[in-house]
Amino acid sequence: MKQTGTFKNGISRRKFLGSSAAAAALTMVPISYGFKENDAAGPQASGKPNSKFGGVQMGAITYSWRSMPGGLENVVKYCKEAGLSSIELMSGDLEDYLGAPKNPMARPAGPPPAGAAPGGAPPAGGPPQAGSPPPAGAAQGGAPGAARPAAAQGGGSQRQPLTPEQEAARAKYAQDLKDWRVGLNMSKVAAAKKLFDDAGIGVHIVKFSPGRWSDEEIEYAFKAAKAMGAKGVCDEIGEDAVKKMAPIAEKHGMYAVFHNHMQFATEGFSYDPFLAISPAVMMNFDAGHFFGSTGIHPNTIIEKYHDRLFSVHMKDKTGPKTDPPNQNQVWGQGEVPIADILLLIKKNKWPLYCDIELEYDVKPWSNPVKEVRTCIQYARNILI
Repeated sequence: MKQTGTFKNGISRRKFLGSSAAAAALTMVPISYGFKENDAAGPQASGKPNSKFGGVQMGAITYSWRSMPGGLENVVKYCKEAGLSSIELMSGDLEDYLGAPKNPMARPAGPPPAGAAPGGAPPAGGPPQAGSPPPAGAAQGGAPGAARPAAAQGGGSQRQPLTPEQEAARAKYAQDLKDWRVGLNMSKVAAAKKLFDDAGIGVHIVKFSPGRWSDEEIEYAFKAAKAMGAKGVCDEIGEDAVKKMAPIAEKHGMYAVFHNHMQFATEGFSYDPFLAISPAVMMNFDAGHFFGSTGIHPNTIIEKYHDRLFSVHMKDKTGPKTDPPNQNQVWGQGEVPIADILLLIKKNKWPLYCDIELEYDVKPWSNPVKEVRTCIQYARNILI
């Protein structure tokens, strides 16, 4: 891989794993061994994880575990194993737990058939927004019922046209799902929240991606997220989604949070028009996508918009002028200035959630939970 980028992480994975027996510490002793109280990844004396280091709350989006078995109980298990005390929760696992209708068109577990797009048939609520990953444990678009998809593949084929019978089944499922959402008793969410509360794990965002839903379903999304203890509901950034979600977020005293992909590489793109719509609009700034597509230091955005950012997605990538460009990398092997980002947030004591979004290829001898745990240790090594 030819390196032509300007920025460095400030700490390499080789240095992290190769010096001061850090690698051995990950595999030979309990993860909390020798850590300062309130600054250790992994179980504390209370038996609960703590991933807040130097005042910076590290977490992960549960999309990171999309290739692993789904279910809220598994999500809690993965958090404990990775040492996470805070997450952005994809909604598919939550809705499955709450008893949402099953999608009759969801493909069975296993790899997608040859020529098929990941995630099975188009979702009941319409196609996902461009570049938006399917929720973990859910059909694309946030509807529950599909097998948890494998990591997204490059390229992609066009979906086959639906038969009249499939169209009818999809329409019925859409109506059944809407009826279920609108009629859900929010007291049922208490049991889901208790799973996380008992484990010491906070849910700061639920990613329902409801911008294409009816107003009644968007209401449901904010009510359910609030019942989970979250402060916001997330979707992919887009004018229509912002305009639909912002007033409902205001009504519930919450945030409508929007995630970017590579929009900043488009000339003239800015957060400003979206933020002007409502003070309830906040951003989930994806520092990896930003850097990978523009080559600009992410701190330029964080410094300018820190009071309108709710969270930051953390990942490592190559830059746009590197060969290959804009490619996900193991932390410390790419060019995203991870240390600069974390230390800026720490220095200024900005209350931003920093969430790992694991997108690089995981080797057969590892798994996404182990990799998230290593990323957490990497961040801790920077922050304390």
